[in-house]
Amino acid sequence: MVSLSKVILEQNYFQFENDFYSQESGLAMGSPTSSVFSKMYLHYMECTAICDILVHNNITGYSRYVDDILVVYVNTIADINEVFDSLNKLTPTMKFTIEKETENNINFMDITIAKEQDKLTFDIYIKPTTTDSIIPGDSCHQTEHKMSAVRYLNNGMNKYYLCTNNKEKERKIIKHIIQENKYDTSMIGITPKTKNCKTKTGSKWAKFTYAGKENKFIKKLFKNTSVNVSYTTRNTIGRLISHQSTTKQNEFDGSSVYQLTSPDCKMKYVGKTGRSFYTRFSEHFRDFKYASHKSRFAQHLLENNHSLDQ
Repeated sequence: MVSLSKVILEQNYFQFENDFYSQESGLAMGSPTSSVFSKMYLHYMECTAICDILVHNNITGYSRYVDDILVVYVNTIADINEVFDSLNKLTPTMKFTIEKETENNINFMDITIAKEQDKLTFDIYIKPTTTDSIIPGDSCHQTEHKMSAVRYLNNGMNKYYLCTNNKEKERKIIKHIIQENKYDTSMIGITPKTKNCKTKTGSKWAKFTYAGKENKFIKKLFKNTSVNVSYTTRNTIGRLISHQSTTKQNEFDGSSVYQLTSPDCKMKYVGKTGRSFYTRFSEHFRDFKYASHKSRFAQHLLENNHSLDQ
């Protein structure tokens, strides 16, 4: 009889020079390429050492998604505990835990796999912490955003190989979620059709920041015209992480770390500023001119009766 077990990659740490990545938490410190290298390393381990372990122990099936691994084996031929011990001995940076089937059932990702005589049956797995909250149907979100949750629920019910009883049970769950979030129950089991949007010849694009139903109304007004309406925002990731280049007249216009030297004793003052150096230096000069001790550089000049060059 075929048996099922789930091996979970609980700890998977990789370090490349100054880059550190944990696949368990998705935490990356340093270059963002560290996560890519970690996946490459794990794939390399699967093609070499892990593959040898599976072949040596006569494992029937091996399937992994991120850190969840489904192992299929014949319990009279393969020893899953030996496979588990071999995986944990590969490298100290990879630690696995094992979860065996219970009462011929095992949860993998968002499905429950059950063994019934000579076949496998499937059901939608819902975590105990899952709630029935999705984007409310009466909210001001775009219709496309609200329909994505409904489409996800319907796809799970229609695309997984569910038996009649499990499919009917999932239909009732979807109906409850839709009703609680103020949607039309006729949307159950229906996958929204995607419109074939063809660009009109000689058309122009108008951009709007989405604000609610008013934007949808404006889009309908331009439906039969040569103007296409799109929704956009200036608060994009590209604008947040990009450094805007500004043309500087000279090296003293931008922010910098700077050094001032006392013309009499040659002592040096080092500071930093996020503004123009001229702006910061004028503050030192003003404090010296009006005998203010706010500036440490001006304070030094005043206390020692030193002069101030330009």
